[in-house]
Amino acid sequence: MKNRTNVRWLTQLALLVAILLVMNYTPLGYLQVGPLSASLLSVPVAIGAMTMGPLAGTILGAAFGITSFLQAMEGKSLLSAAMFNASPVGTFVVCVVSRVLVGLCTALLFKALCKLLPKQEKFCCFAGGLLTAVLNTVFFMGALVLLFYDLPYVQELAQGMGATNVLMFVVMFVGVQAVIEWVICCLVSGAVTVPVRKYLKLN
Repeated sequence: MKNRTNVRWLTQLALLVAILLVMNYTPLGYLQVGPLSASLLSVPVAIGAMTMGPLAGTILGAAFGITSFLQAMEGKSLLSAAMFNASPVGTFVVCVVSRVLVGLCTALLFKALCKLLPKQEKFCCFAGGLLTAVLNTVFFMGALVLLFYDLPYVQELAQGMGATNVLMFVVMFVGVQAVIEWVICCLVSGAVTVPVRKYLKLN
């Protein structure tokens, strides 16, 4: 029975990683809006974290982050190219470490939310999807401003937007695209996670 469970867990993880990679290399994964890519790769991270636990969330977050870091190396956006040229290590922290934390924290917070609201599992699933996207924005932008706010390109962006402080820059920078990302992740992740968790309980 334990071997069966392990095989199923590994199969589910491999499937989600595969979906994440497919999204990364198609328009479904990243929506380029100005200097920043609005990422929808948080969706498989959310699903894995809520259906498979912290380890899966961490692995999927790492896979998400690595794809983002590879895009930075390739110079897919002006911002990521500027970051990588300034500090590859710092870019790794922004792209990979922040996403690992997203997957891990989503799983832990979702588990805590389910314990707090044991009869509201459906609500918890949609809340977990929203939480994943919000954490992705918070951790990514937090690492970016912490490590790269003084970067000339970032300063030019801030001045061009008329941002007079870090908080204003973050709000103006992510803007509407962050809200769209949050809504999509909430709806899609929740809609997929609810039946998947029901199926896993029945089997």
